[in-house]
Amino acid sequence: MKETKQGEATFSKQELLQAECYRGKKDLVSALLEDGRKYSLKEVDAVIEKFMKGKVR
Repeated sequence: MKETKQGEATFSKQELLQAECYRGKKDLVSALLEDGRKYSLKEVDAVIEKFMKGKVR
């Protein structure tokens, strides 16, 4: 875990996969997030929300 300039904690994809708050969304976290990048919880929520609101083809 690291902190961004705004003071938000950031986490790796692997840390987020083990997080209690994303237990029911492990498949989304695994598919949508990039390896080797750090994400804040707000960023993860935004990525998941954007995906869920996407149009079905």
